Amino acid sequence: MRVALRLAFVAGLSFAAVTPVAAQEIRVLAAASLSNVLDGLCADWLAKGEPRCVAVYAASSALARQIENGAPGDVFISADEPWMKHVVDRKAVRPETQRALATNLLVIIAPADSKVALTPAPNFPIAAALGEGRLSLADPDSVPAGRYAKAALVHFGVWDQVSGKTARAENARDALAFVARGVAPLGIVYGTDAKVEPKVRVVASFPAGSHPPVVYPMAVTANARSPRAQAFLDFLMSPPSQAALQQAGFGPPPK
Repeated sequence: MRVALRLAFVAGLSFAAVTPVAAQEIRVLAAASLSNVLDGLCADWLAKGEPRCVAVYAASSALARQIENGAPGDVFISADEPWMKHVVDRKAVRPETQRALATNLLVIIAPADSKVALTPAPNFPIAAALGEGRLSLADPDSVPAGRYAKAALVHFGVWDQVSGKTARAENARDALAFVARGVAPLGIVYGTDAKVEPKVRVVASFPAGSHPPVVYPMAVTANARSPRAQAFLDFLMSPPSQAALQQAGFGPPPK
């Protein structure tokens, strides 16, 4: 609900006039999986005497479409490279400002009291582990976390076994919530998502090479109004910000 309201907020502002006060803010449109760390980084940025940072979280796919349609924002942080390419191709961000912020892991989760054990391998028995339940994951047709999940399951030859038994969520955080509430017996989310939810446990991590690397590219938007947008990207790449990201479970950006 929180993410949906924030996305509605973005949509509602798409054609609204931006006040002088708003123009002084840094508006950051960011993948939902960053919410556990970016709020703190925004507070650190403000403490340095910089303009207030307003973070709006949703699926990267939804945010990219909003940016493409002119939604106000100064910085876009995607959870995958294809959606960043989407806005680059539509000249909705400034490509010369693009850089990678961080990386992440993809994991299988279950409710904290679940006894299920799985190890990703060719034809591993994930469908049997689901039983009559459903596999919670972000929409694999558009949302980065879902795309990564589908790629990993295809890699191990089990996608066809579970494709009809999925519970599709709007983003990785919603997929996490389905498992935390016991609605789904298994889910696939980012490692950082699982780290902040005590009602789930990590069953297994997908190995590198089983899906495209989970990379978070960021860039200044084409219609950015804040003169500090580029400085905010530099701040996120600074050693203290990178240390905060890694403490939250994110990996360093690829070299």
